[in-house]
Amino acid sequence: MHYTLHQLQIFLQIVEKRSVTKASEALFLTQPAVSIQLKKFQEQFPIPLSEVIGRQLYVTDFGHEIADIAKRILEEVETIDHKTNQYQGKLAGKLKLSIVSTGKYVMPYFLSGFLKEHSGVDFSMDVTNKKNVIHDLEENRVDFGLVSVLPEHLDLNTLPLMKNELYLVGSTDREQNRKGKKELIFSHEPLLYREQGSATRNAMENFIQGKNLMANKKIELTSNEALKQAVIAGIGYSIMPLIGIKNAIDRGDIHMIPYEGLPIQTQWNLIWLKKKKLSPAALAFKEYILENKDQITAKYFDWVAQE
Repeated sequence: MHYTLHQLQIFLQIVEKRSVTKASEALFLTQPAVSIQLKKFQEQFPIPLSEVIGRQLYVTDFGHEIADIAKRILEEVETIDHKTNQYQGKLAGKLKLSIVSTGKYVMPYFLSGFLKEHSGVDFSMDVTNKKNVIHDLEENRVDFGLVSVLPEHLDLNTLPLMKNELYLVGSTDREQNRKGKKELIFSHEPLLYREQGSATRNAMENFIQGKNLMANKKIELTSNEALKQAVIAGIGYSIMPLIGIKNAIDRGDIHMIPYEGLPIQTQWNLIWLKKKKLSPAALAFKEYILENKDQITAKYFDWVAQE
């Protein structure tokens, strides 16, 4: 057999995510590239590793056994790399984060400088919804989470990064052609929501309920990017974080609609369990954030800092 470490990594992600698409997103690869590597890996085994029923991918019992072995192999490879870096006097280890989907517009800027300074640190980041971020923390799968609304049931340490604001928005074209008072948007226009478990959806639902507004037509989308594109296309209106739509607003594709009680203001927070013993890499990252978060915010999010 001639499988590669890269193929082991890809197969392990497919098993964990139970999806080629989600594995490709986690690995920052295209879906065809992941599919090709899965096919090449499968060709080296006479027994199926996975099967597709309908449109759902299922890993076979044999596939799960191979995944367990692959995980141990990759852990040993990481150990070799970390030991080598330690002997060279470099910070080594793995840094794992789980962040809400809108956090993908925030977290990379707080990571870039740290990873450049510490090339010996391996890094992984799962981009998901709030429900899964909390689950990752509870299961001790990650060092840190990034959320805009803090969970109340966990004993957490929190490190505020920058503020987060949510506005009522629609496409510029649709808004120009809309007739009637803006209060009628919620009862007469299609409303676009994130999926259940999303903090953005929770904020939107809480606002509507708190104002006793009628929401008759609901459309659900499972990613912030899909939601943004649906708004731009003029499908309906939504309440969205400014961080993810700023460029579309600047281009004139999306229009912010002033509304009493908006924007909803929250805070981006780096969070971790108080009982968790942070690794040297995680501790170094926390210290880096403490020392540099204001400069990073001023450099990359000056429109937030000035408000």
